[in-house]
Amino acid sequence: MIDELDARLIGLLAAEPRVGVLEGSRRLGVARGTVQARLDRLQARGVITGYGPDVDPAALGHGVTAFVTLEIRQAGGHDQVAEGLASIAEVLEVHTITGASDMLCRVVARTNADLQRVIDAIVDVAGVLRASTVIALDTPVHYRVLPLVRAAAHPGGISRLHSDSRMPCTPRAKGVSRPDHAPSMSLAASAAPGDVLGDTEHGGA
Repeated sequence: MIDELDARLIGLLAAEPRVGVLEGSRRLGVARGTVQARLDRLQARGVITGYGPDVDPAALGHGVTAFVTLEIRQAGGHDQVAEGLASIAEVLEVHTITGASDMLCRVVARTNADLQRVIDAIVDVAGVLRASTVIALDTPVHYRVLPLVRAAAHPGGISRLHSDSRMPCTPRAKGVSRPDHAPSMSLAASAAPGDVLGDTEHGGA
């Protein structure tokens, strides 16, 4: 479980990914050692899983998003198909699912015509028998985790999605990481208490 301080720390990192330990402690009103210890604990428990930047596929020229359900050959299993799907750059996610179909993929393409190329590549994967595609027209609710973080910090209570001013939740301008995303570029795992991370790059080896 996480508590309210953990939730506020995650919210701060999501809204301002380059904030340093010292500045984070000032914003949260706690000791900088506490901020570092909380961050280390959240990483160790797998709550915070990475520091890669959020990338918008549309900004890379892939403005079409679609969801593809697949029926696969049962004899080969999911692993072989998943390996083949992973080799297609436009396949962003793959899930095994219940129901009439076996797998669900989130894919992107440059245009509707380019989507046909992506679908053809998916169908060519060994073990795929049939594909069904729906195109996303808009994304009124983007992928987000902060509401879940806030709810986890208050088990049994009403999740305060936007009422706590200490947890930033104001949407950012287009092209900037949304606060309701998981932390993307944040405090480096090796940062010592009190280190302030400025405009240096994070996440790379």
